[in-house]
Amino acid sequence: MKLLENKVALVTGASKGIGRAIAQRFIEEGAKVAFTYLSSVERGEALEKDLAALGGEAKGFRSDASSGEQAEQLIQDVVAHFGQIDIIVNNAGITRDTLMLRMSEEDFDQVISINLKSVFNTTKHAQRYMLKQRSGSIINISSIVGIKGNAGQANYAASKAGIIGFTKSVALELGSRGIRCNAVAPGFIETEMTGVLDEKVVQTWRDAIPLKRGGQPEDVANACVFLGSDLSSYVSGQVLQVDGGLLT
Repeated sequence: MKLLENKVALVTGASKGIGRAIAQRFIEEGAKVAFTYLSSVERGEALEKDLAALGGEAKGFRSDASSGEQAEQLIQDVVAHFGQIDIIVNNAGITRDTLMLRMSEEDFDQVISINLKSVFNTTKHAQRYMLKQRSGSIINISSIVGIKGNAGQANYAASKAGIIGFTKSVALELGSRGIRCNAVAPGFIETEMTGVLDEKVVQTWRDAIPLKRGGQPEDVANACVFLGSDLSSYVSGQVLQVDGGLLT
């Protein structure tokens, strides 16, 4: 039996990178997958076709999780389509990197809204269905930057640190009803975002990592499969670092 068979998962921000890898791995492990996209309809439609080609059931929804109203409608639509919701992966996020001296209020607010408020919105509206089921796994994508901070990323670090505090609070609040909540904190993951960096910068990162390589989106996806499956049935309120030992 596949690890996520008979489970319905929602992955936000799944049109590329880590989110896309999570959606693919969930399909491979037998889950039915709902996912969100926002800026690129073409990417969303392409992912839906790719997931179907893997033999799974998937449906994309164009939705902005930083909007409470849209998040509520999204959860209703997912449950209406699939009949249940067992796993949420709150992955949607952006960066607006610059030194704090130059950071605008809009840069700060937008990152907090999309990265952190979206996690609250999705979790708030999904919990009512999970409470009725007396089961569920909520997986929030944080970052090692939320643990150690990073110059030029005060907004991003604040949002990812906030996710960790939110995760632990939700684990305490919902645990008695069989709902688990954990965070995954990726380190240097090689995606389109990091692909534009100078190779010397990338190599500096690799040299600092004990495993001497950057992570792949699939490394994060595998951690999410574990946290979404019954293999982690006694794991809640934790932050799983997927960083090659960088913060060891």
